[in-house]
Amino acid sequence: MAEQNDNATEKPTDKKLSDSHNKGQFAQAAEIQMVFGLIAAYFVLLFTLGDQSRFITEFVASVLGNLEKYEIVSHALPQWIMMGFLMLFGLLLPMLAATTVASILAGGLQSRFKATPEVVEAKFDKLNPVTGFQRVFSKQGLVKMVIDLGKCLIVAALIYTGVHDVLTDPIFFTPVPIFRLGSFIYDSSLMLFFRLAIAMSGLALLHYLYQLKKTEKDLMMTKQEIKDEQRQAQGDPNVKMAQRAMARRLLQRQMLADVPQADVIITNPTHYAVALKYERGVDSAPVVLAKGHNSFAQRIKSIGAKFEVPTVENKPIARALFKFGQVGKPIPSQLYQAIAEILGYVYRTHRYYFYQLKSRRLKS
Repeated sequence: MAEQNDNATEKPTDKKLSDSHNKGQFAQAAEIQMVFGLIAAYFVLLFTLGDQSRFITEFVASVLGNLEKYEIVSHALPQWIMMGFLMLFGLLLPMLAATTVASILAGGLQSRFKATPEVVEAKFDKLNPVTGFQRVFSKQGLVKMVIDLGKCLIVAALIYTGVHDVLTDPIFFTPVPIFRLGSFIYDSSLMLFFRLAIAMSGLALLHYLYQLKKTEKDLMMTKQEIKDEQRQAQGDPNVKMAQRAMARRLLQRQMLADVPQADVIITNPTHYAVALKYERGVDSAPVVLAKGHNSFAQRIKSIGAKFEVPTVENKPIARALFKFGQVGKPIPSQLYQAIAEILGYVYRTHRYYFYQLKSRRLKS
């Protein structure tokens, strides 16, 4: 593997990038989703916490100021629990919705909103304790451990500084109005979320840049891998050669089957043979039924002789027809005059053959 990585000097192809993306192998950092969630939570608190804190303050003041009105009995406990749960759920619902959307958006931005189908497939090799142990103590595992340690240090530092700043608030050592409780919750929450979002943003950026560089390095390809991929995309040369040979045999078989329908066979005389067909009212020009050289030309001539197809020796015309004529298509327009003279000659000298050919075509 090390030798392969040393030889991987080429940028990954589009296919390699696509396959790697399907496997989930692209630059991503879980901290980005955390940062998006923190930012979403911050803005939710910024726009809703004021009203929520005032509601909490008023509720607490109402309860504490009217304790004599509430009967503290065991059968009322479920009602109080349900009330507290509904109140808490109502306060947290906007934040839960915003952080969920933010987390999905962060994941989509990292994956460029493309599906990664192979990630969700069951991979039983991950259950192997040996491979799991290797992953934990690999370079990637050590980087993850450093990132997690960085998270813990950041959270610990923020908790320490945040608690220190919070404890300096006058609410802890001087009498303040009860409504100051709401603004205290509002200011403290925004301060902690803002600091945490800024700190985690820096960590997420560093981790993402590391993953981006690592992914680019991991996806580098050797020249041999690129050649193999191109060969695979184009198909196995041996298979393509076999397919071309099969197509050639089928074409030759069809050409030989069409020779009995020819009006004339023009030869070189030994190297080339081209069979032509022309039906008035059907063909706009003479059509090439078959052509061949060397041994295949001899086969065309042999079948032509068996069915008494007229044969005309004309070296330049035979060569031109073999080079420029296409089987199943009309002859080149430059040869119209020469072929018309040849057909005129065979029509005059082989009238009985064309009488047979007409009935043969009607039967076919």
